[in-house]
Amino acid sequence: MPDCLIVSAAANEFAEEIERLADFSLPVKACTSTEKALDEYTDQTVLFGNPDMIASILPEMPSVDWVQSTWAGITPLLAIDRRDYVLTNVRDVFGPQMSEYVMGYLLAHELKVLQRMKHQRKHNWFDTRSGSLQGKRLGIMGTGSIGRHIAQTATFFGIKVTGLSRSGVPLPAFEKVVPVSQLHDFLGEIDYLVSTLPQTDETDNLLDKAALARLPAHAYFINIGRSNVIHDEALIDALQHGKLAGATLDVFDGEPVPQDSPLWDTPDLSITAHIAAISHPSLIAPIFVENYRRYTSKQPLKYIVDFSAAY
Repeated sequence: MPDCLIVSAAANEFAEEIERLADFSLPVKACTSTEKALDEYTDQTVLFGNPDMIASILPEMPSVDWVQSTWAGITPLLAIDRRDYVLTNVRDVFGPQMSEYVMGYLLAHELKVLQRMKHQRKHNWFDTRSGSLQGKRLGIMGTGSIGRHIAQTATFFGIKVTGLSRSGVPLPAFEKVVPVSQLHDFLGEIDYLVSTLPQTDETDNLLDKAALARLPAHAYFINIGRSNVIHDEALIDALQHGKLAGATLDVFDGEPVPQDSPLWDTPDLSITAHIAAISHPSLIAPIFVENYRRYTSKQPLKYIVDFSAAY
């Protein structure tokens, strides 16, 4: 069975989980740094780990013909020229975490949690009534596994969900799904907007100043997909001038967000440190084990990335 290099800060945890799960020989070497991975490299054909770490060493590993990402996003690997290998990513596991994150911020907004905390600190009796998610309209940009899980969860709160995708193909849990060509009409009909979109040329600055102007002033935006979808300056302007009720961002062009970024001081903007969904070894290792089984038996791998589509 071919050796595999695990390249991740959590490589040891991944190795332990793989050993626990695999009921067949699956030899691995845990590398918690790129330097160790290069030292351990002896023409292995399989890499499993973080795309950012792997991207920095893949050019020096010509024998590699399959890379299993520990993330759904694979942007660092798309940024290098090499394409002579199969790349697989992670899907169908982050829906529950992402749904909890989104619903948490939707509820916090309706219940005015942050406002109540501010008034409490000032010893103010803040008796403004809460809103409700019942009957609200949620627009989800991206109808993949994460978008579908969020849509299903949202329906339990009585939320009406519309999806936006390239094709506009109808899907369960969505009242309707519209194509990207109808973006501006889509934006004008919602109370909440969530983006789960991947980073591609087509999604770059999709939410620019003109698009954001289509959102109702009471709308709230959450981005858990990729940062390129939103034009930061346009979002900052919309929030500063009361053209949006608020926003929560979990993904950014530069992470951590630079200390001098105007995002930190933008009103009604919540910043989280790319934590909406975490690649826990217990979630990711089963995908790798199953794909390794397929790889060694020459069966089609699951979740192959289309380099031309960038996801």
